[in-house]
Amino acid sequence: MAEEQVAAKQPKMKTVTIYVMGKKYEVPEGLTILKALEYVGYRLIRGVGCRAGFCGACTTVYRLKDDYKLYTGLACQTTIKDGMYLVMIPFVPAKKPIYDIEKLRPEGSVVISIFPELTRCVSCNTCTKSCPQEIQVMDAVQEILRGNIEKAAHMTFDCIACGICSMRCPAEIVHYHVFQLVRRLYGKYIAKKSKHLEEKLKALEAGAFKEELDKLVTGGPELWKKLYESREIEK
Repeated sequence: MAEEQVAAKQPKMKTVTIYVMGKKYEVPEGLTILKALEYVGYRLIRGVGCRAGFCGACTTVYRLKDDYKLYTGLACQTTIKDGMYLVMIPFVPAKKPIYDIEKLRPEGSVVISIFPELTRCVSCNTCTKSCPQEIQVMDAVQEILRGNIEKAAHMTFDCIACGICSMRCPAEIVHYHVFQLVRRLYGKYIAKKSKHLEEKLKALEAGAFKEELDKLVTGGPELWKKLYESREIEK
């Protein structure tokens, strides 16, 4: 059969129109934003990491055709739509306060003293609606204001620090820095000590795994590749 006849029988690929930094592109329907960017020729060296929704590196802002709203999402999770206008954000600018965890107490008032903007929360729930991890962000803030550090730490365990909640917050709360402090306070002062972890740390300090670690450090890429490929994978 002639090549022209084979090509004619193949179904035509359905495409959508997107705009990246103002430039128009036609891309296959169904791609994620990350894959669409690579399809049109972008080499992604920033704003991309695990590609699976768990590192928070690919925060994206976009608008849709004839829609005044501003949307946010992770580029590795969000599927492209026709008429989508994309802007990539290398990181969400947010100042991180300096503190000494050894001098802090696991209390809500301590967290508020470091992040006073928490008291400006108007309970609009925009943060929760924008969270790609489906964390109850606003409720966690309210738990901190009530002084319940333990509950807030458990509620925000899945936070990947993408910054989308902070980007949308009218009170300018930097949620992911707040939640990081809360989890640190919980881990240091509230959570029960792990007996197995303490035993393992003592074994490390005694040099129990020195030979294996030295072998890894000095082995080089060929050894690392061999060990990686032959590793046991849990089913």
